[in-house]
Amino acid sequence: MNIGIIGAGTMGVGIAQVAATAGCKVVLFDANAPQIDKALAGLEKTLQKLTEKGKISQEKAAEIRINIVKGEALQDLKDSDLVIEAIIENKDIKTKVFTELENYVSESCIISSNTSSISITSLGAELKKPERFIGIHFFNPAPLMPLVEVIPSLLTEKTLAEKIYNLMKEWGKTPVIAKDIPGFIVNRIARPYYGEGIRIVEENIATPEQVDDAMKTLGNFKMGPFELMDLIGVDVNFSVTTTVYKDYFYDPKYKPSLLQQRMSEAKLHGRKTGKGFYDYSEGAENPVAQKDDALYQQIFLRIISMLINEAVEAKRLGVANDEDLELAMQKGVNYPKGLLSWGKEIGYAKISETLQNLYEEYQEERYRQSPLLRKL
Repeated sequence: MNIGIIGAGTMGVGIAQVAATAGCKVVLFDANAPQIDKALAGLEKTLQKLTEKGKISQEKAAEIRINIVKGEALQDLKDSDLVIEAIIENKDIKTKVFTELENYVSESCIISSNTSSISITSLGAELKKPERFIGIHFFNPAPLMPLVEVIPSLLTEKTLAEKIYNLMKEWGKTPVIAKDIPGFIVNRIARPYYGEGIRIVEENIATPEQVDDAMKTLGNFKMGPFELMDLIGVDVNFSVTTTVYKDYFYDPKYKPSLLQQRMSEAKLHGRKTGKGFYDYSEGAENPVAQKDDALYQQIFLRIISMLINEAVEAKRLGVANDEDLELAMQKGVNYPKGLLSWGKEIGYAKISETLQNLYEEYQEERYRQSPLLRKL
């Protein structure tokens, strides 16, 4: 296949690598031409490391290099069978690119977005042929993370989701099909992991390092919420939360954090700026978590109950089938278990009781239970 990639940032070049590895011919385009050279130089270093570690052969690395060419203008994507957009999370900018792109590509070309939170229906609605438009959401870093969310819009041609699902399997990915709802599967269900962690810290119940330690030691998560926000980017995480909150008509369940907003304003974005919830500057010493078994149990049960409730609600609404809901959280954000099976293990009655106690304490809709939870 001929693949066009719009956007040569981390995600764009990562997707280009995935497609090229699968034997596709890729044209990589970015409106900021120097960014393409920077991305390809970074890819060259990645390929060198992979060959040095014996992950790929010299021949395979050469094939990947040959399969990716630089696009000078958007019309260079004219021969694409599939175009994947991976630019800034801004609906107006994306829509402008799609409507221009439609002038150059063939009638049969599939146009898609790698957006993590913008409605696929709203992005495709401006196209002359919205039935050819679909969401293909990779996770960062695209070459390493197996999950891909395939999101048809209300206007997408009925068989297209299955075609993309099968293509992603051919590319060595683990695809799941999701409804076009805010946050799709992963970014919707995962919101309490960050939001409830921040709420606990904002209320001085625990410190960021205690929350992280509790989730790693009791939940076996690879990273705690604050470490993960620093890795993703505090600003990026805040932006996704804000988008989901607005798109759900300001549902209190997804209300963003004032602390996170202030940190975004102060450019305390985490690893990429050298400081976030933790200090990443050279020689910096971060506080060590003061262990407290009772507190850790409280933290873990509160956050895991919110996550399981969100997964149960996604099941109730048919966001995806049970298998895909479980797979998405394990393959997209490295959760140690699927949340539905985790709920069974802890006991849905215990989850329900925890949320009811939180609701009575705070009197907030944030802690309302999925109607399905009480029936499980």
